Amino acid sequence: MIRTCHIFLKLSVTALLMMGLFLIYLDARITSTFIDKMWELPAKVYARPLELFVGAGLTTDDLAYELEVLGYRKVTTPHSPGQVSRNRNRFEVYTRGFEFPGEREPARRVLIELRDERVKGLSAAGKRIDLMRLDPVQIGGIYPSHGEDRVLVSLDDVPQTLRQGLLAVEDRRFYQHRGFSIIGIARAAFSNLRSGQVVAGGSTITQQLVKNYYLTPQRTIVRKVTEVLMAVLLELHYDKKQILESYINEIYLGQEGPRSIHGFALAARHYFDTPVEQLGLHQQALLIGMIKGPSLYNPQRNPQRALERRNVVLDVMAGQGVISVEHATVAKAMSLGLNNNRRIRDSFPGFLGLVRRQLRQEYREEDLTTLGLSIFTSFDPLLQHQLERSTTTVMDQLDAAGELQSATVVTRFDTGEVAALVGGRQVRYAGFNRALDAQRPAGSLLKPAVYLAALEQPHRYNLATPLQDTSLQVKGAGGKLWQPRNFDRQSHGDVLLYRALAKSYNLATARLGMDLGLDTVADMLGRLGIEGDVPRVPALTLGAGEYSPMDMAAMYQTIAAGGFRMPLRSIRDIVDAHGTPLKRYPLEYDRTVSLQAIHLLHYALRAVVREGTGKGVYRYLPDDFEVAGKTGTSNNGRDSWFAGFSGDLLAVSWIGRDDNGGTGLTGGSGALKVWAHFMARASERSLGYRMPDEIETHWIDDRNGYLTGKGCPHSRMLPFITGSEPRKSTNCSPRKSGIVDWFQLLFGRDD
Repeated sequence: MIRTCHIFLKLSVTALLMMGLFLIYLDARITSTFIDKMWELPAKVYARPLELFVGAGLTTDDLAYELEVLGYRKVTTPHSPGQVSRNRNRFEVYTRGFEFPGEREPARRVLIELRDERVKGLSAAGKRIDLMRLDPVQIGGIYPSHGEDRVLVSLDDVPQTLRQGLLAVEDRRFYQHRGFSIIGIARAAFSNLRSGQVVAGGSTITQQLVKNYYLTPQRTIVRKVTEVLMAVLLELHYDKKQILESYINEIYLGQEGPRSIHGFALAARHYFDTPVEQLGLHQQALLIGMIKGPSLYNPQRNPQRALERRNVVLDVMAGQGVISVEHATVAKAMSLGLNNNRRIRDSFPGFLGLVRRQLRQEYREEDLTTLGLSIFTSFDPLLQHQLERSTTTVMDQLDAAGELQSATVVTRFDTGEVAALVGGRQVRYAGFNRALDAQRPAGSLLKPAVYLAALEQPHRYNLATPLQDTSLQVKGAGGKLWQPRNFDRQSHGDVLLYRALAKSYNLATARLGMDLGLDTVADMLGRLGIEGDVPRVPALTLGAGEYSPMDMAAMYQTIAAGGFRMPLRSIRDIVDAHGTPLKRYPLEYDRTVSLQAIHLLHYALRAVVREGTGKGVYRYLPDDFEVAGKTGTSNNGRDSWFAGFSGDLLAVSWIGRDDNGGTGLTGGSGALKVWAHFMARASERSLGYRMPDEIETHWIDDRNGYLTGKGCPHSRMLPFITGSEPRKSTNCSPRKSGIVDWFQLLFGRDD
């Protein structure tokens, strides 16, 4: 007997020790993992806010789209934040208000009147508003430490009726129990015994959260005991608010293909296309009811069953005093109110990829683990919408079979901010981002660097310098000969420098690049913003190397900005939960190229679209709308490029195949069309002309580059750096008549 008791005591001590170790293990697992999840709450990523003021350029369609993306609900009369009514060109918007860095935009009812694609009236409570901003579109959520995307919400942003209704249905004693409910377990056990199978769980919200975070859905005694123990430990370490918030963000509410729908915020966007804070009672009840069986009560697949379950939830909410019986009756009479698109409103994965990349480049890693970050970006939903439409429209025209890919980067070149980005033909595809990661030969898109390097030497070159467009051979490594050819397989003899670029003559460009030296060309590419090594081979003059659309956007950004290099950026500000800005690594802004040389290059790039390889843009743009740009085509038509800018926007477009096969397109017949289709609908400002100091204009003979008189045969006005004009003259006196070229009209006066 004594021996038996001794063995039993040992077994008991061993069991207690093992139980203690098991509890220590569970406790460590909970505290470490739950803390990590709390600290890795995603930062909210916002687009630029839409600024409104009298005179602002804005169409009724654009305002309607912005409000739609923001999730504003259409009503007859707005009476609460997040609602809008429209009568033709008059919008009455009850704004939500927003806490911007350093400034609060109040929630208020605003009357917006539009006419002739402008804001003509802006008022609130009968008083004129000088300037206001709508709340910015949240385009995604990012875990900065590992780059995931998820939509979460803080407990304070969840409607009180949703919180209380959730507790009324799922866990009425949530604020009284310590992780598990004896009453709930007893009630579930009785139901299971009576039915002879497991039909009820009796789990509290804390237990459900533990199961979702740490355990499998398998229903066993061991798992249930573990669940209870972990629930108790969880409540020992964290308060009810943290637990309820985590549950609201974690609960599984359905599936869309491979994507699981976790959390009320994502579910609200998926099923109703509405932010969770704007859900109606009937929508809140539907989501609460789905917890019992997300597949069984899926309103898209089983609408009648979901409707019945929703009405049961409304009755429970009324019975528990969460809402009145009258409110429940009204809500039960409403339809399901589902989103007709029946899909999660995709964020913008291409642009978010850029944000993730620049987070690591511009901010300290330890700062990005701060809870409650808000990331304010330069993303423009209206420009993105137009870019997506232009990409889809043109690509469907060019390639109905869907074999070609496309990518485009759009910037505001006066600030260096990226405003829109498409990373592939499937404009919302979250996979390979060609705008950032496709490394392709740039073809003639690199040629402006060659000509700019020449124009920085005004004692040797100007726009009227004759270049030889004749065949050449260059001996490369191993004695291999490089023999470039023009696209038309012809030589054109002596051509003026500006025309060689406008017509994209390969032979003239290669000769010029070799005369300057490959190191000079490579240095210019670096000064323009091309980072990393470039191949110092003769073919560099014609676009050899591998570059992404983002690389090309950086290069043309410097050109468009007058030789002032500024890094392309997507992030304007990051603030923590208290509104305190995060410090960023300083960005370098400096002039890297002579303003005068850039000015001359702008002339040549205008000539590209007026009379050269890019003149197809004026099939889309008005004739009086000035732009500058350059086509690019790689060997065998594998890559089609166009880069260019107007007075407010810069865009670089690319078309190609992922397998690097031929496209059958040139820069002018492919990417130019995407670019021009977009710019014709998105750009608001023509490229202006301002002659800098040390630049003067002269009339030259367009055949040989000699000075001549206005109205003389083949006369043309060109800009020159002072003292660099041609020395030879035709001795033709100025005449009153003659052809007026586009530059003379642009310049607005005679020399």
